[in-house]
Amino acid sequence: MTTKKGQTARPKILGGKDRGYLERARAVIGVDEVGRGSLAGPVVICAARFDRIPRSSRVCDSKQLTAKQRRETAVWLRAICHAWVIVEVWQEVIDEINILEATRLAMRSGVRSLVENGDEVIVDHVDLGDLGVPVHSFKRADSAYFSVAAASVLAKVHRDEIMVQLGAEDGRWEWASNKGYGTLVHRCAIGTYGRSYLHRQSFQVSPVLPLMPRTKNARG
Repeated sequence: MTTKKGQTARPKILGGKDRGYLERARAVIGVDEVGRGSLAGPVVICAARFDRIPRSSRVCDSKQLTAKQRRETAVWLRAICHAWVIVEVWQEVIDEINILEATRLAMRSGVRSLVENGDEVIVDHVDLGDLGVPVHSFKRADSAYFSVAAASVLAKVHRDEIMVQLGAEDGRWEWASNKGYGTLVHRCAIGTYGRSYLHRQSFQVSPVLPLMPRTKNARG
């Protein structure tokens, strides 16, 4: 990360807020999702349980890291995390119950598979309801809490691998590069080939309008 003057900015080190919860909690479980706004493929959540928070600048919101940095960080997180779980919800369920409820379902399932008495949960801006332990939902939690940022990285790496594999099996929609999101290339491909069975039928796709040729204004 660099400043406008080209100077390297010091990375924000997360973890202080998580440690505050650990003063009273047995462990913290960070929860985040990836793929909620995608046109194709699953929404993926990760729940990551930490009974201690290491001091490291490598963990931040997954969108701020390069693909290589995310992969390297994911390997490190899997080694130091007390426990973690990935939950995938695919397009059939998303179309049936809507994307918010699919995300909530996955998050609740992930937390339930990890949670123990005395834990507390931190989630990125989704109401998870009653899970039997304190649940804290904050907007942009992935940029403020180590545990949530860690979950974001693990979920992103997992989902990207899925979309790259799907793109290798059928390259028409170029999922390896767009990961199923509504890029111009992806929407043009939908216009050409239509939607696949992996597309979310309940999602609207903005049409790609043809460019109009420029004409000179006629003078009277």
